[in-house]
Amino acid sequence: EMAEMLPRALIHIVMEPHRGGESILGSIKIAVLPIAKVFTMCFLGFLMASKYVNILPANGRKLLNGLVFSLLLPCLIFSQLGQAITLQKMVEWWFIPFNVILATISGSIIGLIVASIIRPPYPFFKFTVVHIGIGNIGNIPLVLIAALCRDKSNPFGESDKCSQDGNAYISFGQWVGAIVLYTYVFHMLAPPPEGTFDIEEADRTIKNNTTRSSSSVNAKENLPEQLPLLADDALPLHSSISKDKTVQNFLKHIFDILKIKQIFQPPIIASVLAIFIGCVPTLKKLIFTSDAPLYFFTDSCLILGDAMIPCILLALGGNLVNGPGSSKLGMRTTVAIIFARLLLVPPVGLGIVMGADKLGFLPAGDKMFRFVLLLQHSMPTSVLSGAVASLRGCGREAAAVLFWVHIFAVFSMAGWIVLYLNLLF
Repeated sequence: EMAEMLPRALIHIVMEPHRGGESILGSIKIAVLPIAKVFTMCFLGFLMASKYVNILPANGRKLLNGLVFSLLLPCLIFSQLGQAITLQKMVEWWFIPFNVILATISGSIIGLIVASIIRPPYPFFKFTVVHIGIGNIGNIPLVLIAALCRDKSNPFGESDKCSQDGNAYISFGQWVGAIVLYTYVFHMLAPPPEGTFDIEEADRTIKNNTTRSSSSVNAKENLPEQLPLLADDALPLHSSISKDKTVQNFLKHIFDILKIKQIFQPPIIASVLAIFIGCVPTLKKLIFTSDAPLYFFTDSCLILGDAMIPCILLALGGNLVNGPGSSKLGMRTTVAIIFARLLLVPPVGLGIVMGADKLGFLPAGDKMFRFVLLLQHSMPTSVLSGAVASLRGCGREAAAVLFWVHIFAVFSMAGWIVLYLNLLF
């Protein structure tokens, strides 16, 4: 009799609605469907880039990444955040950007520990740290919240309010994510002294035996767009030491300016503008209210912003065309990144969010707020860090890591979301 009761009890637990009005199977459906959508879009990108169709070659993917960074992502942040933000909300929501920074720090510390233990192949140490540390705080949560809120039986209440709140919280975290990407990640993924990540054994011996000048020539052949080469290029043209110094100082000055420009990238400018306009009531009425004279601009941004997620996922899918096996990382490093990102980082995040809740840092009774904070710690590696990696010349390795991380994320995210829904409701 006891043996009969146990399976019956299990079926009851799985099928019956729990406190959120959602059965565990329902929670799993909520968790898996959005990732299935992400997968479908990635697969179509893969198909477009394959040699049979070939309308999304490497060059095209780089252009698509550029378009996303310079236009589509800024439009999405500007329109979503500008409509949702007010001065009062900005004060209430201060923990969202702080949570993104905490997630980056805790994730990077875990990444550093894991990378120190497994010792990834040269020159992929910093790459490993970044791919464990930087979660996808933007596009996958946006797709996920959209899919979750569309479901009538979702535990967060009315569909429109659910998606508006969720999108606003995620967008408010994105501007910090953009700053982290363009400063920390961009710096960490800088090519090694050789100027390229494509280092074979022969290149390694060249690195040890030859002089600085020949290594700069080697770098120039491989990756002409690297910034430091400006300095190396200019040096042979001037024989005198004093001229050398003048040129070096001038180039150093240019490089400093360029570094500042890296911080003031379009997504960050869009965030600052949205926060500024959203917090000044007169300007907000002029631009972000649906019957405002300048609302056509916001609406155009909303339309363009909607294109960001499919474009970035098509580019990601296209990067997988070389196959997940063509990476130089090796199986050990890839497995370590997947394990650390999906199974070691989320529990730490759960601790951070629970701690903040106990200390009274979070708005009382706002379950969507807590859910978004938890999602920020539980996502696979950021697709945007993959895009930065492809700008820095290690796109193939990043694509391979993203490929496997997103496959295993289907299972890990389903588990974490079921746990979070049970904790929240």
